[in-house]
This record gives sequence, structure tokens and C-alpha cells, in this order.
Amino acid sequence: MSVRRLAEASVQPASFAFTEANAAWAEDFIQHYPKGREQSAIIPLMMRAQEQEGWVTKAAIERIADMLGMPYIRALEVATFYTQYQLKPVGTKAHVQVCGTTPCMLRGAEALMDVCRSKIHHDQFHVNDSGTLSWEEVECLGACVNAPMVMIFKDTFEDLTPERLGEIIDLFDEGRGDSVTPGPQNGRIYSAPITGLTSLLDETAVLKSTRDREAKAARAAAPDAAPANVGPSNAARPKTDAPETNPAIKSPSPVKVAPETEKAASAQAPAFSGAKANIAAAPVDNVQKQRKASDHVKASTTGQPIIDVPAALAGTQRTQPKPSLYDKDRPAAVERPAEVDDLRLISGVGPKIEGILNSLGVFTYAQIASWTKAERDWVDGYLNFRGRIDRDDWVRQAEALAKGGVTEYVRVFGKKPV
Repeated sequence: MSVRRLAEASVQPASFAFTEANAAWAEDFIQHYPKGREQSAIIPLMMRAQEQEGWVTKAAIERIADMLGMPYIRALEVATFYTQYQLKPVGTKAHVQVCGTTPCMLRGAEALMDVCRSKIHHDQFHVNDSGTLSWEEVECLGACVNAPMVMIFKDTFEDLTPERLGEIIDLFDEGRGDSVTPGPQNGRIYSAPITGLTSLLDETAVLKSTRDREAKAARAAAPDAAPANVGPSNAARPKTDAPETNPAIKSPSPVKVAPETEKAASAQAPAFSGAKANIAAAPVDNVQKQRKASDHVKASTTGQPIIDVPAALAGTQRTQPKPSLYDKDRPAAVERPAEVDDLRLISGVGPKIEGILNSLGVFTYAQIASWTKAERDWVDGYLNFRGRIDRDDWVRQAEALAKGGVTEYVRVFGKKPV
């Protein structure tokens, strides 16, 4: 929001007073608020002062602040915050507010502003030579469907063309603004289609008076006819065969049955069988179902577990088994040195991965920098990284850190290690 300031002292009146009618209105309006909350009336009182004077003067702000018992700075904050208050003199016969929001701009609002520039003043917030007209661009005025539009005082004029706005400005300047009908200026009714109504073209059929007249005519045509006996509708009743709501069953029965007799006539529950409980119908039982881990894992000749993937899952992605710790491609391990390197400086190595590497006997940058392709593949498979070691270029990072620490890393990669 742009900075809003009061008008220059040269145009400010020396004093302000409400008219007798407005003063009575203001005193009554203040009483609408609870005691101690009278300052809430400042917005409507300032609006009434603007309607009386055409704009909000410094004298009016101070007078209203005195009426409400509030500091001048608080009243000035309200006046300068809300753009509905005009802080400089405006046209005495019309102040044209042109909507400049997207729908109106798309429908020709810029052309309307050109009309204001040519007929009133080149710049906003300036009155014309006679002091009767002024204009400004404002945000949405709330009739986007009838864009473009302007507001003059409290009335909106919509569906405008530059020619029609020029006519309206001339009429207001001549003092005949009350002859202009507010609303759409192209003949449409409110926001109805410009081509005319497309629905409810004949309301006769839906009027209650029409239905009453037709019913009365029908009764007069057949005075002797007996009224139709229409039973209650069951359309909204739920359909159910539950014994509790079935009208054909009268319950509870007045005859009581002995518990022993009832138990003898009842069907016995089948004995529980865990094996049978897991058996479904053939079409269902043939579908691949989740099994326990022990059903899938088998022991290989090397002692490492392998995954027995069912045929239904063949070709899908699955977790590969870890390579053996005794594999020839495993990087050589060393005893933990007195000073170990911070492997977390290598991008892609976090606290957890650093712990795994240490458990494999990897403690220094030099060890990682010396890894061969086969050794990288072994560590990659052991960590289940799927090529991440080569993608993150661990070897090159380790070489830089081993050679000159963070300084060499920044020189090689152009950034600090993370």
C-alpha cells in the first residue's frame, strides 16, 4: 500500500463541525457501543464527515477524536489506513473511481482511465480546472461479471464503454448526475445474460396462484366426484426383512421355552481348527498371499540366506542379499587407528553409514580413496545403495579430503563438504 498523507495545510479548513442533523446522528450512533468502547464508532463517523464535506479534513479527524475521547494519532492511523477515506479535496460534483482489477482491465478499464485523463485531469487525485470533477483507480468494486465499471459516490455504473463514461461524466459536471440510472449501461438486467433470459421464461406454471386456480377449476368441473382415498406413502420407509421390524412376526412370544430345550434344538458350533481357518475357497486360495518370512528364506550352500521369490513376483524389484563378509572383493580392513577421519564429511555418509563403515574396518579417507571398482561394488551391495557410491563420487571426495582436508575439498568441488 502506498503512503497516504493528509492534504497540504494550504487547503485544510480551519475548523470542522457536523451539521445539526449529522451531529444528532453521530451522538445517537455512539450510544450503540458499550461504555468504554465508544471509540469503535470512529469509522462510521469519519465516513459521515466525508459525505458532508466531500473529503476527510484534518480538522474533522481531530473533532471526531475529541468526540470519542481518543488521541489524535489513533484517529490519524484510521484515516490514513483505509483507502475509502479521501484525504485530499475531490470534485464537488463527482469523484470517479475506476476499477483497475484484472476482470475490468481485460474488458477495457484502461480506456476508461484515458477518458478520465482527457476529461478531468491527467493525474489521479487532482480536480479539474473548475474543481467539480476528480478521479482515481481503485481495486475491485465487486461487479466483475459486468466489467468494466466505475463508482461515483455510492453508485456503480457497469458494462461501460469509453463513449458512455464520457456522457456520464458530462452529465455529472452539468449537475444532472441524478438522471443517470446506476447499474449496467448496455440494457441488461442486473447480471442477467445480455441476450435475454435463457431459463424460467414463463413463471406461470410455477406460481402458487396458478396451481390454486387450476385445482379450483378441477373441483368445479367434477363437483360430485368423491375425493380420492390416497393411503400413506411408503416411499421413504426403509425396506428390511429383519425379524425385529417384520410386521408378520409377532414378538416376543408369550410361550417361554426351557433353556435345555432351546440348547438341544440349536446347532452346535464347529470345533476350531487352526489349519482349516487358513483355508479359503479354491478361487481365493490360489491367489498369491502374504506368507511368513520363513516360507521364503532358504539356506544356500555358502551359508548365506537367499530369497525364494514366487513365480508370480518374478521380474519385480526385490531386495538383494548382502555380499559375504568373506568375499575376495571386500575392502581390506584395518585396526582402529588412534585418530580416525570424520567420514561424515563425505557427501552421502551420515552417522549410521559411518558406524557401518567403521564396523567393516574403514576409518580413514585414504582407505576409501584407494577402493577399486570391485571393492566399491561390494560396499555398495553391502549397504544396499544401488550405485550410490559412484553417483556421489565417494572416491574423489575422499581423495580431496585426504590430500588437504576441507580446503582441498572446496578447491576441487567449489563448496564446503556437508
